[in-house]
This record gives sequence, structure tokens and C-alpha cells, in this order.
Amino acid sequence: MDRRKFLATSLASAAVAAAPLGYAQASQEAGAEAGREYYELRRYHLLTPQRKLADDYFRGALVPGLNRLGISPVGVFNVSIGLEGPSMYVLMPGASVETLVTADARLSQDAEYVKAASDFLNAPAKSPAFVRLESSLMVALAGAPKLTVPAATAQRSPRLFELRTYESSTDQDHKAKVAQVNEGEIPIFLKAGFWPVFFGDTLIGARMPNLTYMIGFANLAERDKAWDAFRSAPETKVLFGQPKYTFEDLVSNVDNAVLTPAAYSQI
Repeated sequence: MDRRKFLATSLASAAVAAAPLGYAQASQEAGAEAGREYYELRRYHLLTPQRKLADDYFRGALVPGLNRLGISPVGVFNVSIGLEGPSMYVLMPGASVETLVTADARLSQDAEYVKAASDFLNAPAKSPAFVRLESSLMVALAGAPKLTVPAATAQRSPRLFELRTYESSTDQDHKAKVAQVNEGEIPIFLKAGFWPVFFGDTLIGARMPNLTYMIGFANLAERDKAWDAFRSAPETKVLFGQPKYTFEDLVSNVDNAVLTPAAYSQI
């Protein structure tokens, strides 16, 4: 086997093996289902003086570098409403786990990326490029197997995004919540006027088990209008009234943030 291919395969296998057994199995099963993407979602915690350096890095080095690896579209977002700011999110879709977990190694061999990223990568400890980086690896839900870029992105129209993470107390509750989203919530989001972007089941990350999704809208007024429509839809009342979803509280905590896309974001 080619050494580079061996390394890539080993890294991908290690990433899946690092997840709890149930999630590793889910990853392998999901990979067998044609068309379901994987996502890496990064959150860079920043200090205010670090924002320009991070922004320059994402725009001039990371996004074009990832695109050259076939990772596209790449979303870059600033937190407008949420905890632990300032911070920036980077969303990376991939056709396989291997594509995502080997991205950094492959970027390190990209001379154009290394040159463009130099200031960020070589920032000294007394003035680091960021405070901390969090990352999660997800597999797309069956009901939304691929990321959808809103029409407003291509039109460069005003847009905001809401990132929501639903944590569950048990694996049983988590699976039920995933089924609930798969079986009914996604079409209701569309009917209500949201722009669904992605829905992901977390394979590796913090506060598992959980699922994360992103929905878009033109502005906060449209967000409120869409949520009202979602909550009042007859389909919502039927879906959330089914015994298989009401036997106990499926969700123990919800984290949400409203994000503003960077000018160069591809989502």
C-alpha cells in the first residue's frame, strides 16, 4: 500500500475508533449509505486582538486550501448572539471521514497554503492566533444527507444562521430525537420558511450524545416568524404528540447561537 494512502486510512480509522462503540458503528453504517456526508465543525475561541489574524487566515489560506482538497463549500461564521464570544465557526463538509481527518496533514504539504497561513501558524505563544479550538465530527442525518447552500448565499443577500445542538441524557433518548428530526422536523422547517443547511449526528465531540443542525433566515424578524410558524404547524403538534417521542424528555439541554457569515463564507 502507498505510504500516503496508508497514513490517511490509519488516521480515518483512528478517528472512528476514538468514538464510543455505538457511534463508531453508526459511522460505519452511515458510510455504507450512499450520499450521506460528514461534517467537521470547528469553533475557534478568540480574543478581540486575534480576530483580524484569524479572519485573514480563514479567507486567504484555510478556505482556498480546503477547496483545493475538494472540501467545499466551506462556511465561516462570526457569533452574533451566543455565549463565550468572541469566536468563529468553520463548517467543513466531506464525502468521507478520511477526507476530513486527513485535511490538516494534506494542507501541511500544500506550499501555497503554508505560505498564506504563515502568520497564523507561526504566531508566538505570547501572542497566539487563538485561545482554544473545539472540533466535532458529525455524519449527516438520513433525512438531509447533504448540506444545502441557501440561495441567498449566491445572491450575497442578507442572511443569518442559527446553530442548535440538542443534548440527550441517554443513547435511547438521543436515537429517538434523531428519528423525530428525520421523520418530521426537516420538512416542517422548510414549510415554516427556514433555510435548512445541515443536520448532523455527532460521532466525536463534546457533550455527547447530541445532534447539531443549522438553519438560515434573512434576518431576526424572519427567524421569529419562522419559529412561530414551526411551533403552530399542525404537523408539529402531531409529531411531538406521538408516544414514541413523549415517553420521557428526549432533550436534556439545548445550545443555540445566531451566526453571521463572513464576507467570504461559501455558505
